[in-house]
Amino acid sequence: MRKHKVITIAGEGRDRGKTFLLLEMPAMQAEKWATKALLAMGRAGVEVPEDALQAGALGVLLLGLAGVQQMRFEDAEPLLDEMMTCVSFVPDPSKVDPLAGRPISRPLITSDDSADIEEVSTLLQLRGEVVELHVGFSPAAVLSNMAAALTSRQQATSTSRKPAARSSRRAKPA
Repeated sequence: MRKHKVITIAGEGRDRGKTFLLLEMPAMQAEKWATKALLAMGRAGVEVPEDALQAGALGVLLLGLAGVQQMRFEDAEPLLDEMMTCVSFVPDPSKVDPLAGRPISRPLITSDDSADIEEVSTLLQLRGEVVELHVGFSPAAVLSNMAAALTSRQQATSTSRKPAARSSRRAKPA
């Protein structure tokens, strides 16, 4: 059974309180999506270091975060659209499908007049949650942890004492 995640928007705005169901892509679709993303990054000139692929999902994620910035929108748009096929709207979170064990949902309405998602921040949150569902960790948390590690390393370096100068005199035997 594919993994799923239920997200209720807690932030301020028009989407506050709305609930969404995220469903993991089937393995074949996820592999094709990742291949399309890597090929699009290659067309954008992103070099894929071998150690990034050996680092597993984290390496691919970090490569993807860097690569998306270099991609043309025409290459990124279908990937973004396909990512959102993992998201559906939950009209009533109390109604659960007994066979699937998850809330009953329906496809997203994306037309401008009656769209289920009305805030850009909601879209970004849901995209991050979709990535986390597929790779097992949050891109935002990884970046936050990396930033915190760099900050603490910089603080430790700037506040550490320099080692005392070595004396050129030899110690006298006792």
